[in-house]
Amino acid sequence: MSKISVIIPVMNERRTLGAVIRQVRKIGHNLEIIVVCNGSTDGSPQIARRMGAKVITFKRPLGHDVGRSIGARAASGDILLFMDGDIVIPAKRLLPFIRAIESGADIALNQYNGPVHKKKVHPVVLSKHALNVVLGRPDLQGTSLTAIPHAMSRSALNTIGAEYLAVPPKAQAIAVAKGLRVEAVHYVRVGKNNPGKRRTYSVQNLIVGDHLEAIHWYLSFRETLHTEPHPDEAGGRI
Repeated sequence: MSKISVIIPVMNERRTLGAVIRQVRKIGHNLEIIVVCNGSTDGSPQIARRMGAKVITFKRPLGHDVGRSIGARAASGDILLFMDGDIVIPAKRLLPFIRAIESGADIALNQYNGPVHKKKVHPVVLSKHALNVVLGRPDLQGTSLTAIPHAMSRSALNTIGAEYLAVPPKAQAIAVAKGLRVEAVHYVRVGKNNPGKRRTYSVQNLIVGDHLEAIHWYLSFRETLHTEPHPDEAGGRI
């Protein structure tokens, strides 16, 4: 049976963290739960430890994306499942992501696209769609590694590099560029599950900026492929 590492970044999530971990426990696999507490002052680390999670703490806020990167680096599982500490998702909604990896996918994304059928589409939603078009994966629409839950295989993590998970759109671009099998496998309406959470302009700009960085990386990568000399031209002919 595959070992599953569940990575949960947390910043003052004591109200929901216990429920999140309880749902994770119901998955029923060989589990490793890693809670990355960054800047928490509400006792979240203590709650996680009492519930048997491995806890990594930082006094200063790092952000959820950096937390996922740190948790991934510490993980030992064959499959990594990424969640947030403030969104309670039933175990039955998490299993499709694990099963997709077990069935051969390298990365399993949440099918959540964000609201697009409106006159003014949110910049974050637009940036997700734009990235997938540039990556040659318009079939993914607005699905993104910025949205939880999502899962990836150990080999995918090794191919991408745990450090790049700190910029999820860039990690997604690397995955596509390296030929990994990226699939949108199951719909979880995370916005509905977390109605009180609102993006500030600074966070919105950060996410859009991350997507622009990913697009720039991918276009540079493609340009490098097209400008590298053929082995014959580089003196590689035997």
